Amino acid sequence: MVVGVGQILLRIPENHSLKGKRSVIRQIVERVKKQFNISIAEVEAQDNWQFIHLGMCQVGLNADVVNNSLDKVLAFIEKLALAEVIDADFELIQFSTRRTFYEKICAFG
Repeated sequence: MVVGVGQILLRIPENHSLKGKRSVIRQIVERVKKQFNISIAEVEAQDNWQFIHLGMCQVGLNADVVNNSLDKVLAFIEKLALAEVIDADFELIQFSTRRTFYEKICAFG
């Protein structure tokens, strides 16, 4: 099992209110969730009008598939052009579930 986690820092320089920021966040999050099978939410900088810090996560079986999916999400957000991407960071975490799974099956044996 592979867990892909990431964070994206966005800037909306022309924004001057939290209401405007919330509108941009809502549009990005709804469109990403509709297009991709991924969890995404604002994780920091809630009180800053001009910056959006999004966190995302996806679980899969193949590291390449999860990594490509996160890259596509980043490209999709850039293409929306609702906010400027300042920084993005992704990490893949690999878990070995097979051994644990088989140990549990054997325990019920």
